[in-house]
Amino acid sequence: MSSVAVAVLGKIKVCVGGEHTIVGEGGCRVSSVHVRAESCDLSQLVGVCGESMALTVVWLFTTVFTCVHLSVLLEEEYRFKQWMSEHNKVYDTEEYYRRFHVFTENKKTIDRHNAGNHTFTMGLNQFSDMTFEEFRKLFLLTEPQNCSATKGGHVSRTGPYPEFVDWRMKENFVTAVKNQGHCGSCWTFSTTGCLESVNAIATGKLIPLSEQQLIDCAKDFNNHGCLGGLPSQAFEYIKYNKGLMTEEDYPYKGHDDSCHFEPALAAAFVLDTMNITSYDEKAMVDAVARLNPVSFAFEVSADFVHYKEGVYTSTQCKNTADKVNHAVLAVGYGAEENDTPYWIVKNSWGTAWGIDGYFLIERGKNMCGLAVCSSYPLPLV
Repeated sequence: MSSVAVAVLGKIKVCVGGEHTIVGEGGCRVSSVHVRAESCDLSQLVGVCGESMALTVVWLFTTVFTCVHLSVLLEEEYRFKQWMSEHNKVYDTEEYYRRFHVFTENKKTIDRHNAGNHTFTMGLNQFSDMTFEEFRKLFLLTEPQNCSATKGGHVSRTGPYPEFVDWRMKENFVTAVKNQGHCGSCWTFSTTGCLESVNAIATGKLIPLSEQQLIDCAKDFNNHGCLGGLPSQAFEYIKYNKGLMTEEDYPYKGHDDSCHFEPALAAAFVLDTMNITSYDEKAMVDAVARLNPVSFAFEVSADFVHYKEGVYTSTQCKNTADKVNHAVLAVGYGAEENDTPYWIVKNSWGTAWGIDGYFLIERGKNMCGLAVCSSYPLPLV
């Protein structure tokens, strides 16, 4: 503890943080007092100075430690209020203290992680007042997804492939990061993001497409609206439904509704769905390098929610088809200076999360099951 903290009461002075002398009434002197947060034996004080003096010292120590503890709490609460202002959060009194507690625990997790040796850093974001269980129910797929049912249709070549690919840098082929809100509709954003890109690559026109149509209308293809679905199944819906409307004509609501598809307003079409063989991450590289961005699903675990930057890797997540709970879009790949290969991935949690809405995840190890369920559509133009 710093020696700058000084408590004064009458003739008694306590300098916190080292060996100091306590001087009391009647010339009572006690030297070499170490102030510590844990309890200590003050029997020597009683013997030298009497019970009254000893109790005064105890009171002083308690007061100092209470002030220090309150100072830490005030600092944490100040940071929480800053965060609330940044993210436009408002709570009633009871909810405020509950969210403050969750925020504080999440910040401890973030600080511990960042103090260690990892390939990615964590940071506060719009989800920092939520437990992972709360987050999972609101933002991730909750219905079981049968990724293992997808059969490979993509045919790979032998390469060679560029060391770095980023479809955002090629031309106007990738739409802006969107925000799914409190709805497990990530699969729709992965679907539209991929179809938007393959359509733009084929036609030169980048048109934002409707996620809400998929939420409302694609349930017959084993999709479940805000409870989950898969891009491969959504591509099949678009193929047999004969089109997907634009985001402008069928805007996003972020909740389940009845289907309002108007065939005359369909703006993008699918000729066929190309599933990449499960666990074949090299085939994913082939597709992204030669053809277009690729949709994939993986398992989000608690540490991913706090992701800020760097190459995400985790021992918390699983890598099997039955555990995937989030769908995203691979728009490129590369490698770090330390040779850690990664995917460049577009998420659907807004631009305040991660690297302006994107993240990097380790490539080549089926990290969190990212290679068990990947696909892209062939556009009908």
